[in-house]
Amino acid sequence: MSDYLRNSTDTIDPAKLDKLAEVAVKVGLGLQTGQDLIMTAPIAAAPLARKVAEHAYKAGAGLVTTLFSDEELTLARYRYGQDDSFDRATGWLYEGMAKAFGENAARLGIYGDNPMMLSGQDPAKVARANKANSMAYRPALEKITGFDINWSILSYPNPAWARQMFPGVEEDVAVGKLANAIFAASRVDTADPIAAWAQHNASLHERTAKLNGQNFYALHFKGPGTDLTVGLGDGHVWRGGAATAKNGITCNANIPTEEVFTAPHAGRVDGYVRSTKPLSHQGTLIDNIEMRFEGGKVVEARASKGEEVLLRVLDTDPGARRIGEVALVPNSSPISASGLLFYNTLFDENAACHIALGQCYHDTFRGGDKATPEEIAARGGNKSLIHIDWMIGSGEIDIDGLDADGNRTPVMRKGEWV
Repeated sequence: MSDYLRNSTDTIDPAKLDKLAEVAVKVGLGLQTGQDLIMTAPIAAAPLARKVAEHAYKAGAGLVTTLFSDEELTLARYRYGQDDSFDRATGWLYEGMAKAFGENAARLGIYGDNPMMLSGQDPAKVARANKANSMAYRPALEKITGFDINWSILSYPNPAWARQMFPGVEEDVAVGKLANAIFAASRVDTADPIAAWAQHNASLHERTAKLNGQNFYALHFKGPGTDLTVGLGDGHVWRGGAATAKNGITCNANIPTEEVFTAPHAGRVDGYVRSTKPLSHQGTLIDNIEMRFEGGKVVEARASKGEEVLLRVLDTDPGARRIGEVALVPNSSPISASGLLFYNTLFDENAACHIALGQCYHDTFRGGDKATPEEIAARGGNKSLIHIDWMIGSGEIDIDGLDADGNRTPVMRKGEWV
């Protein structure tokens, strides 16, 4: 093992890391005997990727294929790559992934990149590269947004990420702190993580059942810098926790998860909203986002940091200026209660209510698993190359559910369920 990997793993509890890998396979993916797995991870997360492969094969996996990324290799492109290369992507790779998903391979993403990796690079090049990747990945992404396959994402405490979260302390201490935070949020610091997840999923399902019983026409968010009405899709369905994909396999798409979410109506979002946490988007930190919507579309947008990247994201395609998800998370969620800002959407979105620019998930519509893209669009579902969650909830936000006549039902007060 290299000195780099040895130093970065010395303060990571190996027993809990093993439990996290087991949760990824058994809870996150629900991996089946004979099923192939495609896994992506930063090179720093190799210790977790190896454990995941071990548990996957023990569970009877067919082939486990892992694709690693590396920060220095990524930066080399931005420093020395030819200008026209930023409008290209490895389409052949994404075509292969789409083919694998079409043959029922599962998908696991291990997050843990440096949230500031691209902060010093040309925003125009970052936006062009992101758009090219999104376009090339579209055939594979549709298998995920359509919930054709079982998939999941989780995280590993990359030292660069740990230094961002815990500045001013020794790197090994920072990595240890981040590792413990990931283990706690992922419920692997308990005696029986599998049972803990079963109980948590049951609680989330109870919450979605209550919201589905209300059948709201819209949600109204009100708080500092926010007065936003989010119309809900026609025949929308609230989701949360474990769900069953079209291939019949039950999985938890996010490890951790505290949210319940559904589909907004792409043409019925009006008002203004302010972010409550920074957004770390593919190596760029975007902070203090403010947007104004009219008829479902973002007509004004600004940010105190990363604004140029944000504006270019909004110009990705017509659907990038509309939202495809609205999610509710109590301010007292375990991740919020930790008091930590993770600079990682997987965690920060589970500390606050949020909305997502871009693509909707088909399973957030009743009968969405059998509906065509045109039918989803007719019911208000948004289509885009992107899906970017950003946080708008806090202990100062009130949320009401509205019926078609505008009658109000309190849903949250000061960030907590009513």
